[in-house]
Amino acid sequence: MKSRSRSMLEKSISAMLSAMEIYNKPDFKYREESFSVLCINAWELLFKAKILSLSSNKIASLYAMEYRTLKSGEKSKLSRPKTNRSGNPMSISMFEAFRIITEEFGSKIEKAVIDNITALSEIRDNSIHFINDDLLLSLKIQELGSASLQNYANIVKSWHGDILSRYNFYLMPISFFRGFDEAPGIMLNPKEKKVLDYIGKIEKTYDDDDISSYNLTLRVDIKFQKVKSDSGLPIQYSTDSTATKIIITELDISEKYPWDYQNLTTRLARRFKNFKQNNNYHSIRKVLETDEKLAHKRYLTPGSTTGIPKIFYNPNILKEFDSHYEKS
Repeated sequence: MKSRSRSMLEKSISAMLSAMEIYNKPDFKYREESFSVLCINAWELLFKAKILSLSSNKIASLYAMEYRTLKSGEKSKLSRPKTNRSGNPMSISMFEAFRIITEEFGSKIEKAVIDNITALSEIRDNSIHFINDDLLLSLKIQELGSASLQNYANIVKSWHGDILSRYNFYLMPISFFRGFDEAPGIMLNPKEKKVLDYIGKIEKTYDDDDISSYNLTLRVDIKFQKVKSDSGLPIQYSTDSTATKIIITELDISEKYPWDYQNLTTRLARRFKNFKQNNNYHSIRKVLETDEKLAHKRYLTPGSTTGIPKIFYNPNILKEFDSHYEKS
């Protein structure tokens, strides 16, 4: 049975693939708007899958909480889930999910990622005002979208391993759909111009020479060139034909060991009032890292046991620190 976090991750990937498929259709009149909606949906599900993974798949970790007003007129001391019109618990927003991941769990996400998502959200929220035939706006959406796909693939790989290797994350260059030389001039309406101005202000804060793996926008250039292909079929060789093959995927590992060093340290600081990130902490942690039930080493090259590994932790490791520190 799939865990909640894995099911939500798979939904996120499906949403992003749908966004690409719609954008890359030869003739689709609502291309940019549909892409923006599905792309933002994919990001929100990805963030929520991460929270579930970091919270031992507790669905309550995604509830939007509130302090209700009592009959006396005072606010309750205990928070309860907000409910929607049907009475079901409401979920946190994408931006609140981002805050929880970065602040409460201590996971680092590059600023370019959230700036890119914010810009795409602005396009999604204002899509009803867009002029679909405008080349300038369409090009800007593609630049944001191309960067968003690259950022998404990089974060998924960082959090869950190389699970997207079978997909090609790209948007078909806009030149396939429209002729640049024949593009008619068109006046943007005020609301549309405000969106482009907003994106332009954000772009000015980024250096064109930045070599980071994460980007706000990406400009796509294309040229056609004849090439020779010497591609072949990959094969797998095993010296033991009678051995039972067991495959453990990167996704299985990331579910069992969802925390990295920063996540662990942040949670310990919130759990214990006398916790300090010092040599004593590092000594305790290094001993616990030898227990395969609590920690897993992931090397840069799959299957390799050389080099400097990155260590991931099972949330159960928290209990092992209870005898060393005082709970808050």
